[in-house]
Amino acid sequence: MIVVCNTSPLTNLAAIGRFELLHEIFDKLHIAEGVWAELNFGGTEWAGRAQVAEADWIERHHVKNELLVHSLRRDLDRGEAETIALALELQADVVLLDEMEGRNTAQRMGLRVVGVVGLLLEAKNRGLLSSVRPWLERLQTEAGFYLSKRLFRYALGLAKEELGESE
Repeated sequence: MIVVCNTSPLTNLAAIGRFELLHEIFDKLHIAEGVWAELNFGGTEWAGRAQVAEADWIERHHVKNELLVHSLRRDLDRGEAETIALALELQADVVLLDEMEGRNTAQRMGLRVVGVVGLLLEAKNRGLLSSVRPWLERLQTEAGFYLSKRLFRYALGLAKEELGESE
């Protein structure tokens, strides 16, 4: 299975201490150089940067179709644009993206998209997590990940977990 990953799943899973789920779910990930650049932006080592640097199961690529990247950059950031272009070049089975505009663009281009919430659900489905609720909550509080109440409830429903009083 060919899987191309954008920055957000890397940083968000690292921020909540579950970066290893990516390797447990997928044998290998492919990232564009634009994603690597985002992990090093402003001279800061963002969450996930060290894990990506050490992971022999993550392969970095220079995107060949610069014209497509340039076109996609009208609406997307560099990482998203290069991720989508790389996914098309590699004929990826899955592209890991969270940002809505990037997800919509990838889907319009025929790519199958999974986000960090979908990754947590898959991890539970495979028995790698006993519950998704605490990880969804940590995404919000520790990673600053925006998760609407509707999506939170939907994810809990898919995971067959109880809704709380306030949900």
